[in-house]
Parts: sequence; structure tokens; C-alpha cells
Amino acid sequence: MDEKKFCYKYPHPAVTTDCVIFGFDGTRLQVLLVQRGIEPYKGRWAFPGGFLKMDESCEQGALRELQEETGLTGAYIEQFHAFSDPNRDPRERVITIAYYALVKIQQVQGGDDADRADWFALDEVPPLAFDHDMILREALKRLRERIHFEPVGFELLPEKFTMKQLQNLYEAILDVRFDRRNFTKKMLHFNILTQLDETTRPTPKREAFLYSFNQESYNELKQKGFRLEF
Repeated sequence: MDEKKFCYKYPHPAVTTDCVIFGFDGTRLQVLLVQRGIEPYKGRWAFPGGFLKMDESCEQGALRELQEETGLTGAYIEQFHAFSDPNRDPRERVITIAYYALVKIQQVQGGDDADRADWFALDEVPPLAFDHDMILREALKRLRERIHFEPVGFELLPEKFTMKQLQNLYEAILDVRFDRRNFTKKMLHFNILTQLDETTRPTPKREAFLYSFNQESYNELKQKGFRLEF
């Protein structure tokens, strides 16, 4: 590495990136965890992440770690917080830049840089390494804020979905229960869904319409200051 023009004598903290990956199984919100293969916290579950290289941005580092540990490429990620408690990592002074991602569960194949990678429902998440329990709480808080302004279903649901699947998703994220008729009426009122000329049978006795998101209509509403209230 070439010698730098300016060198500072004060201690330099290390920087890592961690990514909270949300998926939806049709009923429950899930998070992807990797099992650590090295100390500290060997054998414990954590979010995909690692140390930032000198020649990459935080976002580049987060995307690289995602690919190495989960096999996931091209994911949309968003930075939501920096965690800087001096004692958060027993190895040295480490600041982590946290991201969250919304993905379709079937897209994640598993990578080579972790012992295991598995999905966990929110109420089944084991005690996590480092301060990742806190990171999860903050990521979920941000997701619950975003759901009022962004159509998170674009990333978490298949391209074609039933109204029940959409309601299940919003209930899973917000941890609430909606009246089925009121939810359907509200979602159709905003004109951000397109009802397709296709149906599916979630049960042998019931037929349900399939929908897709109307991105163009949503973008127009968003420019007008659209906010989805429940």
C-alpha cells in the first residue's frame, strides 16, 4: 500500500458491516442468521457481516459479505444505523454499520464463509453474538416505520399474490391483526394493486384472486406525500 501523505497518531477503530436480512414464508416474518465458525462467539448465531476492506465503501463491504456468507447477490440493502459501543466486540474497538435487506426466501442459497445459514422466525431467534440482539430490534423498528412509506411487499412477496398473503405480511411486520374486509377495502382504495385475471385455490373449497403491485400508481401517490395508515 502506498504511503499516505497524512498519518495520524490517535488510535483507529476497525469498521465492520452487518446486514439484517428479512424474508417472508407466507405466514411469518423471518430473519437470516449465520452460525459463526470462529471465535469470538464460535457456534453462536449472528447476522452476515465482517470487516471492511480498505478499498471498499460500507455498502460494497456489506454486499460482499452477503455474497460470501449467504450466496445472495444483487440484493437491495439500506443502511439504518451505526453501532459504536466501545465494548461491543471483545477483539478490539469495532464500529459496525448496519444494513437491512428484503429478499425472497428462495433466493438465498447459502455461501461458503459460515458454518451454517438458516432462517428463523422472529419469535424463535436464539441469543445472538455481539450486540446483534440490539441490531435486530433497531432493524425491525426501521422496517415498521418504512412500511407506511414503501411497498415492502415488492421484495418479500412473489410477483403474484393473494390479498390474504399481503395481509399476512403486514400483520407479521406490524405484529397486529386486521379485519379482513377493512384491510382489503383500504388496499384497493389506494389503487396500488392490480387485480389479475388469474385465481388460485388456497384451499380445495376456496378460490382467491391474484394481485400484483402497481408500481407506476404507487410512485404517483408517493410524489403527492402518500402515507399508508392502518
